[in-house]
Amino acid sequence: MSKRKNWKLIDRIENGKSPIMRKRVRILRPGECKQLIDAIPKPEYKALFRALLFTGMRYIELQRFQKQPSWFDGEFINLPKTSVLKHKRTQLERSVRLNPLGCMAVEHFLQCKTILPSYQSWSANLSCWGYRAKLHGAEKYVNVAKKNRPTEYSCEGLSSKTCRKTYESWLVFYYPNRLTEVLLSQGHDHLTSVKHYLNMPFNEHDRIDMKDFVEGWID
Repeated sequence: MSKRKNWKLIDRIENGKSPIMRKRVRILRPGECKQLIDAIPKPEYKALFRALLFTGMRYIELQRFQKQPSWFDGEFINLPKTSVLKHKRTQLERSVRLNPLGCMAVEHFLQCKTILPSYQSWSANLSCWGYRAKLHGAEKYVNVAKKNRPTEYSCEGLSSKTCRKTYESWLVFYYPNRLTEVLLSQGHDHLTSVKHYLNMPFNEHDRIDMKDFVEGWID
């Protein structure tokens, strides 16, 4: 962003721990996630964010699910093979496991009249909200070449993949003995698919905070 012509960095948030990154995607700590949700200004966008988080689904999968609400049976989201791009598919069909909060998030999502935007627009929204939430590494830029001096935002690693990778890493950390169930729910067919989530720098405080998000995902 800083290399783009006429865009000048005017603010950068430096506080707290450095962000957790995996393959250039930011993994949120539970506390950061709460900050981010609080910074989302509209209820409908909070509903979209919570659905992405609690389902752990790929962005394209959730976009297609929004058009096919019958995939939700009240407890699971049952995805047919057409729900995801072919090159991403490792299972012909799969059932996405939800905890009680996840079921509630999905119900609100399906009632929401706001359609998930393109993943580029969603990533831009996340960067703006990340700056509002004062997440470490968030930046604000201004275009000095234009009279109205428009602003844009950047937040290290935040993207349309963040919610999926965040929830996946929490499940692996919180339920270390249920990796098979996590793999199947997330649409993976081999442990190597989540090996980079097995050694995350979460601490006991993070584990306590995760409980608010993942409790009840599996007995």
